[in-house]
Amino acid sequence: MAEEYPVKIRQWLYPASFLYGLAVNLRNKLFDWKILHSTIYSIPVICVGNIAAGGAGKTPHTEYLIKLLRDEFHVAVLSRGYKRKTKGYVLADSQSSVRSIGDESYQIKKKFPEICVAVDADRCHGIEKLYLLRNPRIDVILLDDAFQHRYVQAGLNILLTDYHCLYSDDVLLPAGRLRESVSGKDRASMVIVTKCPPYIAPIDYNIIIKKLALYPYQQFYFSIFEYGNLTPVFPDIQTAGKRELGSLAEDEDVLLITGIASPARVIEELKKHTSRIDILSFADHHDFNKEDIALIEQRFNNLKGEKGIIITTEKDAARLASHPKITDEIKKWMYALPIEVKFLRDQQETFNKHIMDYVRKNKRDSIFSERKNRLETEDGYYIRYGTWQFSR
Repeated sequence: MAEEYPVKIRQWLYPASFLYGLAVNLRNKLFDWKILHSTIYSIPVICVGNIAAGGAGKTPHTEYLIKLLRDEFHVAVLSRGYKRKTKGYVLADSQSSVRSIGDESYQIKKKFPEICVAVDADRCHGIEKLYLLRNPRIDVILLDDAFQHRYVQAGLNILLTDYHCLYSDDVLLPAGRLRESVSGKDRASMVIVTKCPPYIAPIDYNIIIKKLALYPYQQFYFSIFEYGNLTPVFPDIQTAGKRELGSLAEDEDVLLITGIASPARVIEELKKHTSRIDILSFADHHDFNKEDIALIEQRFNNLKGEKGIIITTEKDAARLASHPKITDEIKKWMYALPIEVKFLRDQQETFNKHIMDYVRKNKRDSIFSERKNRLETEDGYYIRYGTWQFSR
């Protein structure tokens, strides 16, 4: 388990974790016993989530699914919009900001302007609103970080777990990072071990599979992050354009700015190219203020070498790009480091086929349920399904 707290402090938190576990397990049982109801929709819904707090790579894996599906289907992404300043349902457009839809949703909309991106804490309401869109007519909805939102029963639940901190090695909040008991993994259709090293020895592979304790109906995959070219955060000012990560010189100073849950992998990657790294870390989803910007400028000016650049993550770049206090001198040297998901062990084709087959087979008119709640529309009706699923 990740060392979030010293051992002695963590021991004092175990009673709180026990009480938290009672509450979470009771809530899950209420859904299992059909006292609280999950809803199935007549449209393919894919949930990407985890059972641990922190960064397992949900947004990069959601972006992978977008790239996979967008050529054949009209894709929508629905998330909570964490730390946004708005309420209720918001459909992103070209004028949306980090404040209105949150940093992760803003990042996705900026990278994939052709797809629908929406935020709503009430995922059921958000799905209904997306379903009613007519231009374009949505074919598949991706739920970003909704594994615990059990009021929606996704057609596919993709559970992520960090290679460096498997859910099987963790404990419940607040002593650990688990949002719910390990048994919650049983709801997953597939489990992806993320942030893996490029090579996993067969013995380590078998150990991990045993630790995950998956059932025969659950598929499992291993993924890695590949880092792309450094991309200007302010392309109107940075005329040089993209840079290959390998172009970093050993004598080139780097100020690394991170406001993500797990920056260790980014740091490790940059150290392959230069040892002259000054790290400025903030909390996950940090809302940069004017004092932070002043600190960034000070630290950048203090770099020892004549050559220096600022590197940040795509998620942090989304928040920094719209900040009014960043000077042009800083803008000229600020780059984002993009990441892409790749699958190990020749699993990529199998994963892609499973996703594509699910979406193709689950058209809007292919699912029925015990409970129907019809909302009339211009060209027919929309069906909000209840807990039980039937096939036509």
